[in-house]
Amino acid sequence: MKRGLLAFSAAIAAIAVVPASAALPIGAKAPVFNAQATLAGKPFNFALQNALKKGPVVLYFFPAAFTPGCTIEAHEFAEATPEFNKMGATVIGLSADSIEKLNKFSVEECRNKFAVGSATPAIVTGYDVPLKMKAGLTDRTSYVIGQNGRIVFVHSAMSPAGHVTGTLAAVKALKQAN
Repeated sequence: MKRGLLAFSAAIAAIAVVPASAALPIGAKAPVFNAQATLAGKPFNFALQNALKKGPVVLYFFPAAFTPGCTIEAHEFAEATPEFNKMGATVIGLSADSIEKLNKFSVEECRNKFAVGSATPAIVTGYDVPLKMKAGLTDRTSYVIGQNGRIVFVHSAMSPAGHVTGTLAAVKALKQAN
């Protein structure tokens, strides 16, 4: 078990991209939240605590639905969702968009594969993801949260590149360590 954790830690350290300003470093307790979410255009209440009972959670924040980078990222997460599901991981994207806008985004760009939700100001603050360039939007930051509620991976970059591959590698490393 200890050997597996050491290998997991080394694997995560090799792939994690964390900016100097990240408030939630690897090992930090993830803030518990509930959010209004939608999957395939059908609204529901997403509760982090409930999702963690099933497995790790890939929580990614994106600035705004239907923008070029966010559409690319949604397509990449949609394509990777079956692989995340095989490893027992739940994927959810959050932005400050309204649930009405996200209902449409969940169908058109997320391709009915994973949930997206509306991040409240408290969630944005708790995960330290306000977009500093433009008030009211979230930064592009991806987290993997282990079943123990701790952050095991962080990738924060405005480019959508690396968010899906990084979170997928972290979930794989987490699964191999268990």
